[in-house]
Amino acid sequence: MQPATMTPEQARAAFRAGLRTPTAGYSSGWTQANLLTLPRADAYDFLLFAQRNPRSCPVLDVTEPGETAASIFAGDLRTDLPAYRIYRDGELVEECGEVTGLWRDDLVSFLIGCSFTFEAALLEAGVPVRHIEQGVNVPMYRTNRECRPAGALAGPLVVSMRPMPADQVATAVRVTSRYPAVHGAPVHIGSPAELGVRDLDAPDFGEPVPIRPGEVPVFWACGVTPQAAVMRSRPALAIGHAPGHMAVTDARDSDHLVP
Repeated sequence: MQPATMTPEQARAAFRAGLRTPTAGYSSGWTQANLLTLPRADAYDFLLFAQRNPRSCPVLDVTEPGETAASIFAGDLRTDLPAYRIYRDGELVEECGEVTGLWRDDLVSFLIGCSFTFEAALLEAGVPVRHIEQGVNVPMYRTNRECRPAGALAGPLVVSMRPMPADQVATAVRVTSRYPAVHGAPVHIGSPAELGVRDLDAPDFGEPVPIRPGEVPVFWACGVTPQAAVMRSRPALAIGHAPGHMAVTDARDSDHLVP
């Protein structure tokens, strides 16, 4: 079965069985989401952080403490993503395929919009999506732009990058601006140095992609921003998705499309 034709249930079953792969191109038409799980004591600060930084942290759903599913995710948040990252006191201590043994009754999970949602629309509009073409994880970069802090949480904006011909940038802006719940329009076009990104071939997360002659790098706010805040702010425990290894939800991409 081709990844694009999998239902969310089929994709989650494959990940639960041990498939570890970036999820770009999986379950076409179904919304993918970033995951951040925190103890209840830290959850309000993150909810406020997300409210203050909606471009990078558009919250799609929040669980009750201890819950392992969500209204848009009928699977198991402990096992049904392809890969997880575990942070203790802000340090990445493990990347693994499931987190059942770490789960606690006080953990609150946030599902956050992902730019993979609008990639099918970009492709339909004729805009290339290089990391899908190359079969690699989308490149992501920490920037010199600070998010608005909230409580104990602070950190830099993280962006994802997609190169494209200069004459297609306006189309990309038009297409993605119709998906405000999943990062929306780009936050920067052109010079990476203005974002403090020194080398596009050395992303902080994901993998580099080639930029061809006549192409422009286009940057979107990225749902890995919460993990950058975790690294900066150092809560005792946090669980996130491995960058690019998303939660495939039961929501439709069309649910997030505005006129």
